Amino acid sequence: MKSTESSNLQAGPAATGIDRLSALFERFRVRAHLFHAGPLCGVTRFAAEPGRGFLHVMREGEMVVTHRGRDGVPRRLEVREPSLLFYPRPLAHDFHNAPKDGAEFACATLDFEGGTEHPIARALPPVVLLPISRVGGLDHSLALLFAESTRLRCGQRLLVDRLFEVLLLQMLRWLLDHPAEGGLGLGLLAGLAHPRLARALVALHERPGEAWTLESMAACAGMSRSAFAAAFRAELDQTPADYLAQWRLALAGAALRRGEPLKTIAETLGYANASSLSRLFTQKLGRTPRDWRRAAADGGQNGSTSSSRA
Repeated sequence: MKSTESSNLQAGPAATGIDRLSALFERFRVRAHLFHAGPLCGVTRFAAEPGRGFLHVMREGEMVVTHRGRDGVPRRLEVREPSLLFYPRPLAHDFHNAPKDGAEFACATLDFEGGTEHPIARALPPVVLLPISRVGGLDHSLALLFAESTRLRCGQRLLVDRLFEVLLLQMLRWLLDHPAEGGLGLGLLAGLAHPRLARALVALHERPGEAWTLESMAACAGMSRSAFAAAFRAELDQTPADYLAQWRLALAGAALRRGEPLKTIAETLGYANASSLSRLFTQKLGRTPRDWRRAAADGGQNGSTSSSRA
């Protein structure tokens, strides 16, 4: 059960005056790639691919969408109004009877750096379905997206890809401001939606190498140490120390993929030396940084620097 302080704050206005997303996307990028624009008909299948999500925009028409849930049982979604349909993690899905006349579709794949361990991909539900009418500020982005995707012009592909990335950010903004309506469970996005915890989380994301303590994190949130610890566990289902270690390991894994030396990574993340980081890496992930880097290079590691929830 969430603490009284946590619940009261959650019911209040969203955190203002801070950027809750930029530090995440600067360190773990997402690249969109348009692959379809125009009508659809019959049954259209979208296969699951490692590290890849999908963002579909249905501007007109109706259809049925099916996919399998985590328990393997088929799920059915009826889309009866213009909507955004977002699969943040690999999940095969089908469109049934998508209208071929008068329907405007645009579909993009989303390649998440770190694959399913991208912090945002991990924090979201398996599928997010949002009616366009509920997400304010999309009109201009959608108008430009469909204008560009329907005729060939110089730079069209690059512009449309960037517009899908803009739509993703606009959708995430809305989810952070409306966590209950967006169906967010416990985890990072729930923490970022909390008006006080968000300040501490953004500070951790922006300054991971700082000598953080529970007191200094609580001070960022403007809370007492005990209230902060209780609210953090209630929203993210883990302690602040565990989250900080997970975030640092995620950054270390990304740096290893880029080929950075372990000593430099350790210094950047605030560890006394490379041995300290190596011990933590082995303790949490069950392999040394060298073995992890080798597996990543061989394609056997998809940036798994933390255990994701089922």
